Amino acid sequence: MFVFTAKFNRKRAIAIIIAVAVVVCAVILLAGLRDRNHSVPAAKSAATSGIKTNDDRVNYLQSFGWKVSAQPIDEQEIVIPKKFTEVYKKYTELQKKQGFDLSKYGGLEAKRYTYEIKNYPSGESGVVADIIVYRNTVIAGDVQSTALNGFMHGLNENIKPSNE
Repeated sequence: MFVFTAKFNRKRAIAIIIAVAVVVCAVILLAGLRDRNHSVPAAKSAATSGIKTNDDRVNYLQSFGWKVSAQPIDEQEIVIPKKFTEVYKKYTELQKKQGFDLSKYGGLEAKRYTYEIKNYPSGESGVVADIIVYRNTVIAGDVQSTALNGFMHGLNENIKPSNE
């Protein structure tokens, strides 16, 4: 039979408890950062980064040939849903055609900017461009009519903007 005895040292016990707590906190922090970095993995996508200012957003839309209002007519904080409704599934399909993948952003907050389009080919008014930006990266976009029987299509969907 073996008997093991140890002398209890209060200072040493407190130091061990603090050391264990620091290690546990570090593991939790690192795991959270790892999950955060992996929640939106880099993949082939149309997502464009470096979109920090209004000028960047306007230039991005102009790169598709759209002449837009100098300032957004609407800005809105949105949360990309984790589970897509039928409406969101259709919107996601539109985005996938453009190379965007919204499923990677489920549950995250983003900002939607809406700009008036001034050179839509049919000449109709009430046509806007929306872009959704997450952390200075465009993750989705569309062109749509605000009319009752309106339309929606991608930013560059075989529509040649007029030169007006």
